[in-house]
Amino acid sequence: MNFGLVAHRLHRLGPDSSLLRWARACAPGLQALGLGLYATGGAFDALTKYKLLADELTAVGNGRDGGLMRLVSRMAGGLQAADALEGVFFLIDPVDPTSIYPEALALKRQCVIHGKPFVSTLAGAMEWVAVELANAGLDATSVPEAVPLFALENQVAALIAHDALKDTMVAFAAEHFYTLSRFAGRVATGTTGGLLNAMAWSRGWPALQPWVSCYQSGPLGGDAQIAELVLDRRCQKVIFFEDPHVARQHEADIQLMERAVCSTQHPTTCYNTPTMAQRWARAEALQQ
Repeated sequence: MNFGLVAHRLHRLGPDSSLLRWARACAPGLQALGLGLYATGGAFDALTKYKLLADELTAVGNGRDGGLMRLVSRMAGGLQAADALEGVFFLIDPVDPTSIYPEALALKRQCVIHGKPFVSTLAGAMEWVAVELANAGLDATSVPEAVPLFALENQVAALIAHDALKDTMVAFAAEHFYTLSRFAGRVATGTTGGLLNAMAWSRGWPALQPWVSCYQSGPLGGDAQIAELVLDRRCQKVIFFEDPHVARQHEADIQLMERAVCSTQHPTTCYNTPTMAQRWARAEALQQ
């Protein structure tokens, strides 16, 4: 299994940077998984400087030399099968202008299209290594920093889905109803929230008690409202089923919420495909 690895400058400066904290915490797990990392120049140089993950790293070039573009191609399958990547760790600084360069947006889009993990925060990168360990039948607690992230009783989850994937979200929530019900709270944009509450009531959830708290629909500002919860650290997990194949009138709101998730120092995780969410839910169940 091979992943891409990218880190904006903010996340790779100094010995206590997010990239180096992740590398130190996850090194045993990455080795147990045999997970190779194809790193762009800045991330590769920072890890090499501190002698971390030497056996896992392969350089793909600096951004100005097309390193990030190569990762986009390889997320789509690459020029040959051996080049394909299974996902990417991309520690994003949302105020870094390169976060909205075409290659950065294309990398995320290809991950969504192909159902591959796009992991954009330190908390998410810690947790995803633990998720892969659990699904492989290995010890997820070898990433101790990820253990609190599995304690759903202390977290609030956002459940959001675009029109073409609302039925998929409802089916996911029904399949993992027990796991999702463990969260301290759940929030959703308007239409998705209504469907999820109807599903929960059909399963015996108290009729006068919403299973999710509903905000506005996405086009009317629901994504922005949930972004504020994330910024206030009142929402720790975002499960967002995106449809990358249609133009969206509220694209700016969607990007705003995603940038809130990536805001510096915010320990939020985001799962933006059904495949990614399913792997997380299975790993969560295995930890119980």
